[in-house]
Order: sequence, then structure tokens, then C-alpha cells
Amino acid sequence: MTGICLRDATVVTKATKQREAFNLLATGEIPDIVGGGAARDFVKRYGPKGAFLPQGDLMAERAPNITAFFDEHPDLLEAITAADGNICYIPYLPDGEFGRGTFIRQDWLDALGLEQPQTVEEVKAVLEAFRDDDPNGNGRKDEIPCFNRDREKMVRLVTLWDGRTSGSDTSHDVMATDGGKVVRPDAREGYRDGIADLAEWYAEGLIDPEIFTCGAASRDDLLSENPGGMTHDGFASTSGYRTALADQVEGLNLVAFPPPASTGGVRLEEHRRIPVKPDGWPIGATNAHPVETMKSFDFWFTPEGSAPANFGVEGQADLYRGCAGLGPRGQQPDGRDRGPDVPGLSAGPRRRAAGNQPAQDGIALHESGDDITDQFPGGAFTPEEQSVYDRYRPSLRPYMLERQQAWILGTGDVREGWDGYLETLDEMGYSQVIELMNAAYARHYD
Repeated sequence: MTGICLRDATVVTKATKQREAFNLLATGEIPDIVGGGAARDFVKRYGPKGAFLPQGDLMAERAPNITAFFDEHPDLLEAITAADGNICYIPYLPDGEFGRGTFIRQDWLDALGLEQPQTVEEVKAVLEAFRDDDPNGNGRKDEIPCFNRDREKMVRLVTLWDGRTSGSDTSHDVMATDGGKVVRPDAREGYRDGIADLAEWYAEGLIDPEIFTCGAASRDDLLSENPGGMTHDGFASTSGYRTALADQVEGLNLVAFPPPASTGGVRLEEHRRIPVKPDGWPIGATNAHPVETMKSFDFWFTPEGSAPANFGVEGQADLYRGCAGLGPRGQQPDGRDRGPDVPGLSAGPRRRAAGNQPAQDGIALHESGDDITDQFPGGAFTPEEQSVYDRYRPSLRPYMLERQQAWILGTGDVREGWDGYLETLDEMGYSQVIELMNAAYARHYD
């Protein structure tokens, strides 16, 4: 359909490996197209050094569909424009607001005569009952009361103690306060108090003991083998287990429920789909076919390109091989249950669609409430700011995650070690990073 054939040179799926692959760009040959979940940060880092082609003129001349999209959404164009005015990547642009929620085994609640928990105290009581009272009925104490595919989603439970872990749907991101200041939520007291209580829950067996090592397949395992009780995950994919495992796990009834009220009485869902993801793809500076590349980028913004990207190709059951959900790439997903009427292409369900009725019911909980946070929109650095950011930021995040894991696992006490933690952050350049992020934020949004 496009006359373009892409040779897949490198595929990595985990964020850590994507970062490693991006870091190789500084020393190795740059591919014609680079795609990944961390594309934005590396475009900011290496774009001014000449690693990627500026795409603004190419987009205006050769990508009418992308141009039309940004003409209708100038705020999103601003979000991907660098401080020097260049645009160096086409982002992944989610549709819809609601991506994830908290799910619980309603069949377990029914078996134990319990209601859906509405407060922190009730959440703990339910998890204790899941741990102790054999809700799966197999006569063994094998239940995992609270589980997640990755620790980032589990740690979002600090919202129950009025803490935060992120200001966007990107894990461990900065956030903007109501006063318009950029802060790291994992350097604030609410986060500290939440981590302290999560450490207690972990020690009491309420949280998956393998939460830091379980891997992406843990949701499959803990639901199909029937020890999993409560999780926080995507609406569509998680709701789908009710149907997928209907013949394997009798009575499985995994439902989304509203965020329980925090210790301060606030119901908050920290995750929300951000209008512009850090995912996407830039064009390598050594690409010998930039015009053709941009025209191929534009294809995904047409109805003919959007259909297979979202819904698969007719006659191919494997949606991934049919290019549905093949990301992260620059495109706007289609959240509908059925695709557009394009001849020769499937209009069937897709992996990233809004989902079945239980998923729609979960989304409706957020639509009817006021529990979703605003997302941090980001900001573009000047070359000088980027230099400071690159000097300090790479070491800050690993240190903060290392301390997080240690505290939850019981190595040290977060409250006793908090002042030392903040002092170490400042020694590592935390204050400089926050200062320049506030400068970028004010420049773009004040």
C-alpha cells in the first residue's frame, strides 16, 4: 500500500532495554527510523547533537494528514516542539482519557460475604481476608491478595495515603502542583508515608512477594492459576480475562471498582492517558530516504493506515503480525470497538480497543466521578538546560527506585531514612533538575 518495506533491525520490549538501545546511538550507527517508549527523552538529548533530522518542514511538505491533525491540535504540536523550534519525532497520541483502573475478584468478595472496599482500612481488611480465608476454595493458603505485572503499578497505591508516584501515565514522572510548580512526587511526604505503609503490607503478605521480579506474565499466571485477588491494570486487557478464562477458572468475576478514599478522604486514580506519550519515532540523521520515510509516517494517520494499525488485516488472526498494536510508533490509536469501513481490511476487535462491557463499566466509573488527575504536559529545554538535565537526571531515577525497593522489602525504614534520602538527592543534582524543569514549564504554559 505504501511501497515502503521496513527491515526490523532491533526489537526490544522492556523499557530498560529500550534505554540501553537508545544509549548506543551515541556511539553507533543510527537506524533510519528509531522507535521506542523513551523516544522523547532521547530526541531531546541527542537531537541537538545531530542524531535526528528535524521533521517540521518535511511534515508540512510531505505529510498532509499529520499536518491536518496538528492543525486541529496546536497544543499537542507545542508539546513536541523543541526549544529551538524543531520537531524531531512523531509521537504516539492516545485517544480517550481512561486507561487503567483497580480490579478486584468480585467472586472472592461474594464467597467471603464482603463488600467492595471504600477506604484504606477496608482495603487492608479485604486483602487480609483474601490472605487468610481461602477465597479460591482449594484448601490451601496460596492466595496473592494484591498483585501487579510491574512494581510501578503497585507503588501507585501510595495514593491511599495521599501520596503520588507520578504526574502522568509515565511511571515516576514529575508532576505539576495546583500552584503551578513542578515537583518530584517521590520526594514528598505523602509518598514517604505511603511507602512506609506499603512496606508493612508487603511484610504481612498482602502484596505479591515476587512483585519486584515477577515480570509481565504474572497477571496471566495469577489469574489462570487462580491465586490473584486485586490488581491495577488496563481496562480492556484485564476485563478480557473474564471471557478468556471462563472455562479454566470457574466463576471468575474480575471487576473494576472506584478508587477507595485515601486517609485524607480523597478518591484518586493517578493514571490517566496523557495526550502526547513519550513514545514515537524520529528519523535518523543518516537516513537516505527522508521524504519516503515521512510519507510512510503519514500513512498511519490515514483511514487506510489507521485501520490495520488498530484492528488488524482481514484474514489474519494474529493482530500483531497484522501490524495491530505494533508500537510504539507515531500514530493516533482508534479506541472504538470496530474499525472504519475500509475495503479489504478487518473491522474486528483489536488488542487496544476500549474493550468489552466490563471494561466499559470500569471506564464509566471514572467518567461519572472526579477522581482522575490532570497530566503533566512536559516542556522543552534550551540546550543549556538539556546539558544540566543530562548531567544529573540519569543517576537520580535509579537511586530513587533503588531506595523505593529497599524500603518496601524492609531494608531500612523510610521515615528514619527520609532526611538522608533528600540530602542525597540534592547532592546528586535534584534541585538543579527541578529548577530547570520549572523554567521550561513556565516558559511553555504560564
